[in-house]
Formats: sequence, C-alpha cells, structure tokens
Amino acid sequence: MTDDDGRLIARLRALDTCAVSDALDALGLPCAVTGIAAQTTAKRIAGLAVTVKLTDRKPENAPVRHLCSGAVDSAGPGRVLVIEQRTGIDAAGWGGVLSNAAQAAGIEGVIVDGPARDIDEAAELGFPVYARSATARTARGRIYEEGFNIDIAVGELTVRPGDPIIADRSGVAAVPRDRAEDVLDKAEAIVARERAMTEAVRRGEPVGRVMGVSYETMLQRGGDD
Repeated sequence: MTDDDGRLIARLRALDTCAVSDALDALGLPCAVTGIAAQTTAKRIAGLAVTVKLTDRKPENAPVRHLCSGAVDSAGPGRVLVIEQRTGIDAAGWGGVLSNAAQAAGIEGVIVDGPARDIDEAAELGFPVYARSATARTARGRIYEEGFNIDIAVGELTVRPGDPIIADRSGVAAVPRDRAEDVLDKAEAIVARERAMTEAVRRGEPVGRVMGVSYETMLQRGGDD
C-alpha cells in the first residue's frame, strides 16, 4: 500500500456513508446504494475495492479455483472485497471459508451485491459481511467467476478496482478514484457543518432555523462548503 493510499483510507474511515453520499450528490456523482445490509456485524468498513464479477455462465478455459479465492489471495489490509452477484440465481457469492481466509489476510470486509451464506460463522468471527440477503444455497454448479479486479456493477454504480468504498448500516458508497480528493474534501466540510448545526440545536436554537439556513444550502452543487 502506498502512503497516498494509506492517507486516503484514513480519511475515508473517519467519515460515514451518509457524509460520503452527500458529497457525491453535491458533486453530481452517483451516490449511495441502498438495500445492501450488514449481515454479521454492524462494524463500518472502508478501504480500496478489490472487485469480483460472478456470472451464471461457466467461462471457457477458466482456471480451476473457488470463486473469490483469487481476489482474497491478492488482497490485504486496507482492501474491501466487492462482489457482483446479479445473476438472479439464489446462490451465495460468499461463504464461511472465504470469511476465515479474508480475516486472516487482514481484509477489512466484504460487500456482496447478492446473497451470502455462512452468516453465523462470519458473525462469530466478527468479520463484516454486507450483502443483499442471506442464503444457505451453495454456488457450486450454479454460478461462476467471470474475473476479479475488473469493473463491476453494484446497484446503480460502476465500481472499479482501487475505488475507495465505504459501508455501514445506512448503505454503501463508492468513490471514483480520480475524484477521491474532491469527494473527501466535500464530505469533511459537510461533517464539519453538520457538527456545528448539531451543537447549535443542542444549545437550544430552533431546529427549523438551523436547518433552514444551513442544511438546505449545504448540498447545493457547485455551492460553497
């Protein structure tokens, strides 16, 4: 991991999905994905995406390996595995042995646009699994890996390898890597303003006035922070 990667991840970890989504909104970029929920622990995860695309068609001349295992072996601390399982087939895009391997590698957590399984096992480990749903159905003979570290779809987003990504109980937000500085600057400014607004209402200022003056202009695109 480069020093720049480390600084970027540290800034992302200090935020939450709402702040990142608001910043993306303000900059005219696709914002958070809803419907992907914490299945194991509510721990927030943040890092750089290592992507996997799953399919219902067995690729020709595909290497013989368990789906997602190549991505796990390539990743480590500061990385979040992000898996596209949008086949419509009720089969897990993630499971228990993978959770153990990912935790041992120091991977921050996994986000699955689709089902995951062995949820109790991952919960006992304290390993964060965010997914659309839980299932007991195996992927064997049902879904296959098209590739890893390629562009994938998560909700309405395109997630690319190395994109900063964050997930918590509010949703999932991914940041285009080439806009990371802009988005983080904006998100940090939003957090600072919301903190000031919170302090104002706790001092007894009317919430309608505080939010009318500050909140309604905070996310204007192209506006001041």
